[in-house]
Amino acid sequence: MGNVYSAHNVASYFIYELNESHEFVNNISIQSLLSIVEKKWHQTFGHTAFKEIVSTEEKSYAVKEVFETYQAYGTSHISLPATEYYLKYGTFQLVERTYSVPNFTQEEEILVQVALAHYRYLLLTKAS
Repeated sequence: MGNVYSAHNVASYFIYELNESHEFVNNISIQSLLSIVEKKWHQTFGHTAFKEIVSTEEKSYAVKEVFETYQAYGTSHISLPATEYYLKYGTFQLVERTYSVPNFTQEEEILVQVALAHYRYLLLTKAS
């Protein structure tokens, strides 16, 4: 059984992965990847991958919260994940930090890597 993650954290994973391999990533590609992961997650585990509501309609986004977070980038490249504000228990100071990358299980990691490979294949088919 797979875990349920924040879509922001999974988006961070994709941003780091694609930047590490020197590939272009923008809001549209993040939404496409989140959609692929959601479909594969349902096929494999039988439940949603994300805590947030996933749009099943043909819209410009899969996860609205993530889409709105990166909307300011437009179609430009995203080099770092968005930041969140964190308040550590017992302190009175907000800390701004980038969204963390999920700690996937081995099966989940393979599934997410398959989603990345599928996304890259879709890009190649569009280019040719």
